[in-house]
Amino acid sequence: MGQSIALVDDDRNILTSVSISLEAEGYDVRTYADGDEALRGLTARPVDLAVLDIKMPRMDGMELLQRLRQSTNMPVIFLTSKDDEVDELLGLRMGADDYIKKPFSQRLLIERIRALLRRDHLAASPSEIDPNAVVSRGDLTLDSNRHACLWKGDPIELTVTEFLLVKALAIRPGHVKSRDQLMDAAYGEHIYVDDRTIDSHIKRIRKKFKAVDDSFNQVETLYGVGYRYKEA
Repeated sequence: MGQSIALVDDDRNILTSVSISLEAEGYDVRTYADGDEALRGLTARPVDLAVLDIKMPRMDGMELLQRLRQSTNMPVIFLTSKDDEVDELLGLRMGADDYIKKPFSQRLLIERIRALLRRDHLAASPSEIDPNAVVSRGDLTLDSNRHACLWKGDPIELTVTEFLLVKALAIRPGHVKSRDQLMDAAYGEHIYVDDRTIDSHIKRIRKKFKAVDDSFNQVETLYGVGYRYKEA
């Protein structure tokens, strides 16, 4: 049985065509026509990754993501309409890992799914334990083997994308990382996302750290250049 994917959209044509394409790639696909149905199904039987439409009846994608994030950090991709820029940014701040605009290429969606599942597997697989995978920078500890992040001993729950961004910055304190470099670190060289996606992830990372330490200011913005992790 392949990795499991939930596809949630009120457009039956999308559910049918995309599920056929994903099943042809070897994925176990579960489809849901609205957020309420999906929440019940995913609570009872979690999946490895979810693809969520934003605008749906009964429970929209935003609320569904918020409810799912209470119990899981599984990768989530949003499907958004062409003009839903505000929804895209809000969704990323709430914890989505990526978004794709409709109408979309199914090949692009499959590549994004592969990239997220590959990163999720590498971050969590006990069969690939690396003794050098722990990064410590002052009050920050990152353990890639366990996908664990600690700040002053307190756990910070990060998505796979957020974890990779923090690691990319913290591994070389004081060195500026451009948005392109951060895209490569978090998404791989063959997946394109725009600058707003990286900015939204960084805002959410800061919010998560500030929730446990209001004085957190280690991730610095260099306007027009990129981001860096402050040297101790």
